[in-house]
Amino acid sequence: MTAVEREEKDRERVASLYEYEKTAKEEGFDLVAGVDEAGRGPLAGPVAVAAVILPFGLYLPYLNDSKKLSEKRRETLFDMIKEQATAYSVVFVDRETIDRENIYKATQNGMYDAVLKLNPAPQKVLIDAMPLDKLPVPSLSIVKGDAKSASIAAASILAKVTRDRFMKEIDAVYPEYGFKNHKGYGTKAHIEAIKKYGPCPLHRISFEPIKSMVGR
Repeated sequence: MTAVEREEKDRERVASLYEYEKTAKEEGFDLVAGVDEAGRGPLAGPVAVAAVILPFGLYLPYLNDSKKLSEKRRETLFDMIKEQATAYSVVFVDRETIDRENIYKATQNGMYDAVLKLNPAPQKVLIDAMPLDKLPVPSLSIVKGDAKSASIAAASILAKVTRDRFMKEIDAVYPEYGFKNHKGYGTKAHIEAIKKYGPCPLHRISFEPIKSMVGR
């Protein structure tokens, strides 16, 4: 396959990711936001939540769910999305909020914050998996939306890259935990470090096995 053929195939694939946006446009909504998060599962660090409004049909090469992309490709798309989006916002939900409210509620509230920070405001919102019933505009929750909607895929990339960069920076403050390698996820090396050094201020004490460690 030639480079031209590969690009044409990718353009067709990316175009297919605008089906939900196309439906919204047919309903009369021109400004459609996608919302996604990164970092619900880790034992440490914040959750990053992003909301993005893309120009309808914008071609972003290799756009996809952030988990399916290499770090290099995510970084390239991160810059392209920020340059070409109609609007975007990224917010952090800190560890204290996660422990106080629980991860689901904290993430949901972060999604509301991200959407409300968009300027211009969206007329409809597409969300990866989580319902946002209290928004002042229509919304649609889509299971595995980051692989089905261009707007949600773009949000997943902004959230993932922003969070990964933060975890790399915080590694310099707490190098003993290896945050730059595992980004706070519960790898064997990370759990061993927590057992050895105890949790730091970034660790979610409502998450196991940290909760049991602190309890002891």
